[in-house]
Amino acid sequence: MLIEQILKTKGGEVLTIDAQSSLSDAARFLDDAKIGAVVAVNDTGLAGVLSERDILRQVARHGADALQMTVEESMTRGVITANPSESLDQCLGRMTDRRVRHLPVMRDGRLAGIISIGDLVKWKIEETRAEADAMADYIKGQ
Repeated sequence: MLIEQILKTKGGEVLTIDAQSSLSDAARFLDDAKIGAVVAVNDTGLAGVLSERDILRQVARHGADALQMTVEESMTRGVITANPSESLDQCLGRMTDRRVRHLPVMRDGRLAGIISIGDLVKWKIEETRAEADAMADYIKGQ
C-alpha cells in the first residue's frame, strides 16, 4: 500500500499552525481538532512538527509560563518527511528507526498531509488481515 492511498482516506484537509503561535493557542488547536500533532509552518513553508509531548515537555520544564512560549521554540525541527509514492512499510520502518510518531507528507515541495504511526499500524493490520483471508481462501480451494 502506498502513502497516497492512505492520505486519500484521511480527507483532503491538512491542518497547520503558524510557528509564531503561542503554546496556549496550539494546545487549544490540538484539542479542538482532536489531533495529537500538527505541522508548524512559517514564511518558507514547513518549519517543524508540534506534538502534545512537546507542549507537555515545556510545561514540565517551565510551568504555566510555558504556555506563552511559541510553537517555534517548542516544536521538533529537522523533521523527516515522506512522499506519496512511498510504501506503508518504508514509512513504518523509518518511523520505527527514528522513533517518531508523525511524518509530514510532501508532494512537489508542498505539504500534502501528515501520517501517524497509528494510521500506518491500522492499515498494516488491515493489509495483513486481507492477506490472511486470501491465503485461507486459497487453501480451501476457493
